Amino acid sequence: MESKTGFISHESYFWHDTGNGALSLPPGGWIEADEHGESPKSKRRIKNLLERSEFIENLQIIKPKAADREEIEKIHEPSYVEKVKNLSDANGGDAGLAALVGRGSYEIALLSAGGTMAGVDSVMKGEVQNVYALTRPPGHHAEKDQGMGFCLFNNVAIAANYAREKYGLKRIMILDWDVHHGNGTENIFYNDPEVLFISLHQELNFPPNRGFIEHTGTQEGEGYNVNIPLPAGTGNAGYKYALEKVVAPIAEEFKPELIIVSAGQDANVFDPLARMMVTAEGFGEIASLVKGMAETLCEGRLVVSHEGGYSAAYVPFCSLRIIESLTGLKSKVTADPYQEVMEGLPVNILKNDQKAAVDEVIELQSKYWNNLKVNHYG
Repeated sequence: MESKTGFISHESYFWHDTGNGALSLPPGGWIEADEHGESPKSKRRIKNLLERSEFIENLQIIKPKAADREEIEKIHEPSYVEKVKNLSDANGGDAGLAALVGRGSYEIALLSAGGTMAGVDSVMKGEVQNVYALTRPPGHHAEKDQGMGFCLFNNVAIAANYAREKYGLKRIMILDWDVHHGNGTENIFYNDPEVLFISLHQELNFPPNRGFIEHTGTQEGEGYNVNIPLPAGTGNAGYKYALEKVVAPIAEEFKPELIIVSAGQDANVFDPLARMMVTAEGFGEIASLVKGMAETLCEGRLVVSHEGGYSAAYVPFCSLRIIESLTGLKSKVTADPYQEVMEGLPVNILKNDQKAAVDEVIELQSKYWNNLKVNHYG
């Protein structure tokens, strides 16, 4: 019998307190404060939707564990870890650039990193085929020595290093489809040939001046950092083109032993912090393509770790479609409830500027990856 898809979550994840604000702005400015952009709403509603649709019954529930401080400090500078702890023990504050810490956030961040680590354990031990870790706070912007963009500890980087040390893996692929560049993960593995990092993101969004295609890694890691900046307005067709023409050929050549995904659903058509046009069905197709890569290249071992996504009404449907793809099953939610609103949007049209952006990546990366030469010129 085929292994189930695992699901990791914890009530504590929804208790990480980013306070009041207006999107990313703190209270006290020109606009009345509402909820901070990185509120627990969109994440909690994913779990609510899984339960209300009863699809959660198809998932194997996995309990997260808290990461040890020593495991965190293998990725982050001890002084930074101490800063987060001190802010958490006091009244909170900013651990970098918009990396908000609330009271008790340190312990929750340890549990968030540990959730992705638990996902690694489950797939490496064969307890599940793949896993979705609904973790919070997110992590992919957190660099070695500072937090950034709502992220405290880099969950996927910590999990990748854990997989190397515990299971002796030598080739791990991290795919980041969050709409914002995964600068933290890039920063951590920039000269490391054992971790292939690929980031699909909206060009010139966040962080400033990061995620350019010419940032390909240094020293032994040159060529193992792949940035795919996509123009605003890219939808399902553009993402599919990038996955088929860049990600899949490179993955085939790299031959990962494990694939970890930084899954931010903020490229969705309704997200307030981006300008992309991926639909819930599009995210399902993206996940299906990545699942296929894992099945072909690394016996299906795939850990999907939640990152961003700020439309509390739509992210749950996007994430449900991803989890459906991981299981190969369909839920009771047979149609996108927002389909009528999106009618007429060019979500499934590959525009010339989108194709050109991907082709530029192919041209640059073809000097590192032979498969791209075949796909580009053949």
